[in-house]
Amino acid sequence: MKIIDFRFRPSTPDAVQGMLANTVFGGMFNLFKYAERAKPEPIEDIVAAMERQGVVRGVVTGRDAQTTYGLASGNQGIVALMRRYPDKFIGFAGLDPHKGMQALAELTSMVIEHGMRGAAIDPYLARIPASHARFYPIYAKCCELNVPVVITTGPATLVDNAIMDDAHPRHIDRVATDFPTLKIVISHGCYPWVSEAIMTVHRHRNVYIDLAEYEEQPFSEGYIQAANTLIGDKVLFASASPFMDFQEQIALYKRLPFEPQVLENVMFNNAARLLGL
Repeated sequence: MKIIDFRFRPSTPDAVQGMLANTVFGGMFNLFKYAERAKPEPIEDIVAAMERQGVVRGVVTGRDAQTTYGLASGNQGIVALMRRYPDKFIGFAGLDPHKGMQALAELTSMVIEHGMRGAAIDPYLARIPASHARFYPIYAKCCELNVPVVITTGPATLVDNAIMDDAHPRHIDRVATDFPTLKIVISHGCYPWVSEAIMTVHRHRNVYIDLAEYEEQPFSEGYIQAANTLIGDKVLFASASPFMDFQEQIALYKRLPFEPQVLENVMFNNAARLLGL
């Protein structure tokens, strides 16, 4: 089975050490015992494991929360990874909406000059909802460049000053209504708003969803049922590597009760169509 992993950051020693030293997510990492689960490996070994598992592309989403949390952009590191493995990794530029025109210039440069294929934003870390006016120029630029945007919606467990409502699906519903041609990927499933997220995806032709990290949380069976009935052409596999082991996540998806054709769509076909591969 061919696989596209829509949320993949290689678990290199530098990446793992950077995560463990990250004070913003320190509480969450301690709660979920990331230090005990981390598996740092050389990039060559990671790519070889991807080959063995049938992972033909890994989408590496950037993050820029410098204004609110002091987390500077990692886009240049993604560019270096794409240059080293151009046929394996696809970059999405992390953007800080509070940087205004600088964020738009960054997105344009990353797409036009460096070959990235989309944008990535995080309402929790920006401390504003996805429907806030500060995000709208980014959405408009994505439409102009004809690239998708990944909206991170994980609950930001134990992250100080992050407000759950900023990632509620109703904000994405508003964005999808205001930008009907914008391709949107809801990352982390808008958990815990399972039903609301499902219907947001179902009612907008250009909204997709990944379930990264929340495939087996309470009420997550609704995601699987919806994939088998309503949104089987909109669900994307995303391992959330390196926080989760991508090989274990692939095995999990093969165990989950997806219909056979739905599983193929989730693991490859839907992402290939979205990315134009």
